[in-house]
Amino acid sequence: MKIRVLHYFLAVAREGNMSAAAAALHVTQPTLSRQLAELEDELGVRLFVRQSHGVALTADGLRLRERAGEILDLLEKTRAEFAAPGKALAGDVHIGCGETREVRHLARAMQRVQQAHPSVRFHIHSGNADDVTARLDEGLLDFCVLIEPANLSKYDSMRLPGKDVWGVITPSGSALAALPHVTRADLQGQPLILSRQAMQRGAAPNAFADWFGEDLERLHVAATYNLAYNAAVMARCGLGHVVGLDGLADTREGSGLSFRLLEPRLESKWNVAWKKSRLFSPAAEAFFHALHAELGGGDMPGK
Repeated sequence: MKIRVLHYFLAVAREGNMSAAAAALHVTQPTLSRQLAELEDELGVRLFVRQSHGVALTADGLRLRERAGEILDLLEKTRAEFAAPGKALAGDVHIGCGETREVRHLARAMQRVQQAHPSVRFHIHSGNADDVTARLDEGLLDFCVLIEPANLSKYDSMRLPGKDVWGVITPSGSALAALPHVTRADLQGQPLILSRQAMQRGAAPNAFADWFGEDLERLHVAATYNLAYNAAVMARCGLGHVVGLDGLADTREGSGLSFRLLEPRLESKWNVAWKKSRLFSPAAEAFFHALHAELGGGDMPGK
């Protein structure tokens, strides 16, 4: 499978039309069609369904679109790691994390690196634990930030010093906003907006599922979310009450939203993780040392 052909495939997937993709790629349409037909033969699947005004991806085509994007991202990341001119430190550092105020520690470490090495660039991928650990395992990320409890057995890690507290983001005029805190019983029967990760009960550790216990299955879930800002907008519009971490939405007076702590209190800490025995690029190594210094130094984890 050739990298060039993956670029061709992604162009057709993006344009939805062979002629438009051929023009964008500066190749002839017969050349493009032949290359994609050979790709389908190599994989043994159909990638496109021909339609009257273009093409559409099959289920296998959708799967290849995701995988091809990951392959090309990893290729570009690898090229960038070896592209530093002379002795000047340059390159890209890729970090995956959930939404938390604890990212301030990473930001200060980034700022230290940027001051010393302006050619180093940082790329943040926001997502839940499943999203970021999958990308970390595939080599698309250098580091990821994971909320506790988390399975860190495959990784080396550093714990961030602060902690986040869980609660409910609710419209200011709601019955929940009138309470001093919110219990499990208070949430029963209420339309809730939960993170997708909070709804997953299984082998992976899950703080909210453990807090709620067996009553989790009886919750009225109106919607799920991946980004707290969007969830807060839905709450403000009256769709439901958001269960999440404090500090991720504007709940100041006049915002239309209020924040109430869960009772019993639920707190979570965070860890920065990376693959065991990982050989960092020079840019990622610089960030690692800056973050270690930001967190107070001491023994080097995994080093």
